Amino acid sequence: MAPSSYQAPTRGDKAEKTTYSQSASSNLAQSQSTVADLLGGKGDAVFSVRPGDTIGQVVGVLKDKRIGAVLVTDQNGALVGILSERDIVRRMADTPGQTLPQQVEGLMTREVQTCAPDETLNAVLKRMTEGRFRHLPVLRDGKLCGMVTIGDVVNFRLRELEYEALKMKQMIVG
Repeated sequence: MAPSSYQAPTRGDKAEKTTYSQSASSNLAQSQSTVADLLGGKGDAVFSVRPGDTIGQVVGVLKDKRIGAVLVTDQNGALVGILSERDIVRRMADTPGQTLPQQVEGLMTREVQTCAPDETLNAVLKRMTEGRFRHLPVLRDGKLCGMVTIGDVVNFRLRELEYEALKMKQMIVG
């Protein structure tokens, strides 16, 4: 037996009364937040090493700074590669006991994907997910100006969604 407040739908009940607050298009709407917005709160610090440094030196930097990747720059500060914890672990599996003395230039990724400060976070997140990488250097006019991680992007977007939900709740209640 249906609860007393239940009323069976009648013809025409659905017409013109559908809400769209949780439609597929609204849930997948592009956020206009940019990499610059994220860096505004995170800061523009980047940690870099040189191609001639050893993997042992990089491991020290990763541990001390509590980060997952370092950028590899030349003597002028230009980006020439990136090296992640994952890269190092894979090399350790291939060369057990011989990895730490190796030079960065023999292990770094040379074809580095980058982004610009004006790119949207949704576009960056899509590239990172499809490319299966977690760190993305930010270049402005060809010069390093920051680094974003997939965690940075997800956390920023979650905070945005929480704020949007709070504002909607205030609009409904108030």
